[in-house]
Amino acid sequence: MDAVLGIDIAKAKFQVALLLADGKIRHKTFPNAASGFAQLAAWLQRHQLGGVHACLEATGAYGDALATWLHDAGHRVSVVNPTIIHAYARTQLARSKTDRLDAELIARFTATQQPPAWTPPALEIRQLQALVRRLDALHGMRTQEMNRLAAGVAVHAVQTSIEAMLATLDAQIAQVQQLIRDHLDRHPGLRAQRDLLTTIPGIGEATAAVLIAELFDKRYTSARQAAAFAGLVPRLVQSGTLRGRSRLSKIGPGRLRKALYFPAVAALRWNPTIRAVRLRLTAAGKPPMVIIGAAVSPLLL
Repeated sequence: MDAVLGIDIAKAKFQVALLLADGKIRHKTFPNAASGFAQLAAWLQRHQLGGVHACLEATGAYGDALATWLHDAGHRVSVVNPTIIHAYARTQLARSKTDRLDAELIARFTATQQPPAWTPPALEIRQLQALVRRLDALHGMRTQEMNRLAAGVAVHAVQTSIEAMLATLDAQIAQVQQLIRDHLDRHPGLRAQRDLLTTIPGIGEATAAVLIAELFDKRYTSARQAAAFAGLVPRLVQSGTLRGRSRLSKIGPGRLRKALYFPAVAALRWNPTIRAVRLRLTAAGKPPMVIIGAAVSPLLL
């Protein structure tokens, strides 16, 4: 067995569990920054390890830099859905949860399950992801300010502050949207994907940018597999004679589901093929959100 490195990632630090070939395990905590990566390299070198199989959960932006650094350093890296680790923890009857135990659990999962290797997206995709995620954050902040304004503000100075913040956010949103357009225009491959996507009724430039950034950098064998990654396939609940109501699995990036929601709604209304899917599923008693999820796969074909 090669050495494996289980990593529990957080915003400020990451905990590692190094499972050696002889079954011994070593623990260490490092800052989640370039200095911490250098400390990790020195620590692995002291254990006379040229390469390890490192694994961490896909928990958003916190682990992106570390995963990329490990890959560039020549290590085998796996980035797995947290749901898979949680399911593995149940099979191990894990009762306690700490950063140290989580890192060790990930290490043992990696040693026994051998998750597939991960490759970082191309630089232009990583840059697009950063821009798309920034735009999503700005829209979220704008919604919060709009909600505060709609709730009613008794103090005029506070209302003035909210309105000024909304003006700033609107300007920033417009600027980032232009940066995204310019970025896509500068890269012929990305530009071609955008131009093709926007020929689909209901998919505009904003949705196309999210799909290119968050969905198209991965390999899928079918449109349904892509929809499953976005969490837009039904989750069946059945045990014995009991059958629960089907719901969307919602496993995967939430921003993908948001980006695909309105195109799917438009397709259900205006696309004859997908409208027939809606009628069939409605007659079968499927919930509205499951019907919307069913409209996604044809859009991705």
